[in-house]
Amino acid sequence: MNVLTRRAALKMGLSGAAMLAAGPALAQLRITVTGGNFTPMPIAVPNFSSGDPAFGAEVAQVVRNNLTGSGLFRLIDPAGYPQQVGDPNATPAFDAWRTTGADAVVMADVNRSGQIQSSLRLWDTSAGQQVTGKSYGTDASAWRRIAHMASDAVYTGLTGETGYFDSRVVFVAESGPRANRVKRLAIMDQDGANVQYLTDGQLPAITPRLSPNGQLCAYMVFDGPQSSGIYVLNLANGQTQSLGRFGQMSFAPRFSPDGRRIAFSVTTGATTNIYAMDTAGGQPQQITTGSAIDTSPSYSADGSRLVFESDRGGRPQIYVMASGGGGAERISYGDGSYSTPVWSPKGDLIAFTRQSGGEFQIGIMAPDGSGERILASSYHAEGPTWAPNGRVLMYFRDPGGNEGPSLYSIDIWGRNERRIGTQGFASDPAWGPLLS
Repeated sequence: MNVLTRRAALKMGLSGAAMLAAGPALAQLRITVTGGNFTPMPIAVPNFSSGDPAFGAEVAQVVRNNLTGSGLFRLIDPAGYPQQVGDPNATPAFDAWRTTGADAVVMADVNRSGQIQSSLRLWDTSAGQQVTGKSYGTDASAWRRIAHMASDAVYTGLTGETGYFDSRVVFVAESGPRANRVKRLAIMDQDGANVQYLTDGQLPAITPRLSPNGQLCAYMVFDGPQSSGIYVLNLANGQTQSLGRFGQMSFAPRFSPDGRRIAFSVTTGATTNIYAMDTAGGQPQQITTGSAIDTSPSYSADGSRLVFESDRGGRPQIYVMASGGGGAERISYGDGSYSTPVWSPKGDLIAFTRQSGGEFQIGIMAPDGSGERILASSYHAEGPTWAPNGRVLMYFRDPGGNEGPSLYSIDIWGRNERRIGTQGFASDPAWGPLLS
């Protein structure tokens, strides 16, 4: 099968064999969801050309890790490359590259001169044609960003989807014994590198959520036995401000897509309702009313609707309503209880946690509740969050006992589940936007 066909297959998340056998698009998607016949594209990534060869090799290795970590690409062993260093200014020897089995080859350079500058060309070895070409730069102190930008360029060129590698994730870093865990906020690159701690852990901080521009982080702080508040941290200057104190507890914050509002839950007595207010401050607007527990609000991609969790029907289920309030429609009807819904940035899917049959499950469904798919099951799995391209999820698993939670990622086809390395226990991830 030629590379152009393979590239089309990648855009559908399918192998060529699945495409030929599947028929209509929906059937193709079903084959993908079952994990069926998908074959990752074989790709070669020689070391980046550089005045510092060790640096060029280091950047290339991050790119290799990103691409193979996506589950869509299979790295051709560099030991068999006809050339060990790529040169974006030269046309590859396609005959030689085809003998390695590579359908695509990345040729790039990287140099430090105040800033870090890089140029990249992605080549289709079968057709002998360039797929894409990019040049970009970044601050010298953030060299890994060059590798993530290169990875995004390759991913986009071969899948037609926006990449997600040049992004960060905020999460709860946990340490200490289970009965007395220290919980502080931290932020890292999407691959687990460059961890920075944002809070000192003196008060437990949970449910961090990044704003659409990645500059603000809203989170909940427990500051008493029956008391909590929502705070907003400016990641650029480290300044923190209280959103306000409402009811007995305020929690589960989530930014609107334009970043101007935050939806959250407020507990008063035995009821919990959803409110929203401007990030600049002011009085909150009550969105839901009644005696149920309504929580975990998440805005649709256009900001017009909210998905949330409610037990108004007897047990926690997922509902959708207009973001300004009004009638709510239940969309979850599977076995068990549903929680932590979150709308994808593309607007086409809602991720959730489901508790059923003694297990926790991470799943997705369409905004009308159709097409429910369970992607992962575990003793305890919870808190899905979307990559900025809406095609990968991150969440946390907790095995129980004396162990602690860890972060995992999986794609929307239920493939390529893998653990994200962190320095200690980690929970409550929230994926931010692309930085570039």
